[in-house]
Amino acid sequence: MEEVRKVLATDAALELIEFLKAKYGPVMFHQSGGCCDGSSPMCYREGEFLIGEYDVLLGEIGGARFYMSRAQYEYWKFTQLIIDVVPGRGGMFSLEGPEGRRFLTRSRVFTDEELKALQL
Repeated sequence: MEEVRKVLATDAALELIEFLKAKYGPVMFHQSGGCCDGSSPMCYREGEFLIGEYDVLLGEIGGARFYMSRAQYEYWKFTQLIIDVVPGRGGMFSLEGPEGRRFLTRSRVFTDEELKALQL
C-alpha cells in the first residue's frame, strides 16, 4: 500500500503555492480553527506564524509544512485533508488574499485500511 498522507494538495493548489513561493520565499500553512477567516487553510511566510507545542505537523504540500492545532486535529484525525483552490479572496492574513484565488480545505474519511496504516 502506498504511504497514507494526512494532507495533500490538488494541482491548482500546488500551482498557487509555487506562485506564492516565487513571490514571498518559503511558505507554510496553518489550518485555521474558525474565528475571523472561518476554517480556511492560512498560508504564511515560513516562520511568520509561530508554531507552538499544541500544533501538529500533518505533512507537507508543495514543499510547505502544514500544521493544525492539536485540539482541532482530534476532530480531523480520521480524515485526509485535500487543499484546493477556488476563486475569491483568501483570508485577511493569508498570502493568497490579494491574488483573486483562495485555498480551501476539502476532506474525506480515511478507509479502514488507511486508518490501520496510520495506526489510528
